[in-house]
Amino acid sequence: MPELPEVETIRRGLEHFITKKKIVKCDILCDKSFIGVPPHNVTVEALRRFGKALIIDLDNGKSLLIHLRMTGQLIYDDNSESTGSPTHDNRFAAGHPSENFVANLPNKQTRVVIHFEDGTLYFNDQRKFGFIKIIPTAEVENDTFIKKLAPEPWQMTTENLYERLQRHKNSLIKATILDQTIICGLGNIYADEALFAAGIHPARRSGSLSREETEYLLLSARAVMEKSIASGGSTMATYVKADGTRGDYLDKFAQVFHREGQPCPRCGTKIEKIRVAGRGTHICPKCQEAS
Repeated sequence: MPELPEVETIRRGLEHFITKKKIVKCDILCDKSFIGVPPHNVTVEALRRFGKALIIDLDNGKSLLIHLRMTGQLIYDDNSESTGSPTHDNRFAAGHPSENFVANLPNKQTRVVIHFEDGTLYFNDQRKFGFIKIIPTAEVENDTFIKKLAPEPWQMTTENLYERLQRHKNSLIKATILDQTIICGLGNIYADEALFAAGIHPARRSGSLSREETEYLLLSARAVMEKSIASGGSTMATYVKADGTRGDYLDKFAQVFHREGQPCPRCGTKIEKIRVAGRGTHICPKCQEAS
């Protein structure tokens, strides 16, 4: 599943390619993958993001809510039907990387095809966990999936996060910050990185964090995610930028994630991989002492 920086990277890329373009028709190849009445003869007004969900606003008062889940892909061909086989110059891909990025589409993994006047957007999903749902634009924030999301790190104050941690004081801090109803957008990679940056052991109880530690954790979460967005997302999360190139966050900025056995960039102690809240977790045992 993509994390917030990957979805934001996808939003920014597709925004450039499809904003103000008219959708002439949609082909639904899998009923499970599309919920609602397919749009036609409408224009894309804007692209937004709520947590890990992508929103495409249309000029008829409706919006497409897209969640890629584990294996979803969005592949845009510029004038694909007239240019034949895809090339580097006319195809833009985002999502779970596979041969679909360079294959002729649609294929057996294509679930929805959105035809524009001068291009085509394919929604591919091997495992059929992702979906596209059409809803009134005015109701996007009231959608069941969206409504349960907590504020993102940039929208949250230290006091707000501290109060939320205290309401889950007996939960492990890593499990707490992975809960999208408590703070939105942190997945496994960025939870590990934020906890390391804040010097907090992931197995501490949420209620044990002081206000000062909570503030540092919130600032750290913002910082690691901003760096990832700027670099186009992580390379390990199976998501790539909208032009088909990979992000380089893990190569350039990640301090602990997938670096077990390597020296900690702060103290030189070997980074360890442990299990916390059922997830593989990367820590420096010296910088993040359990207490």
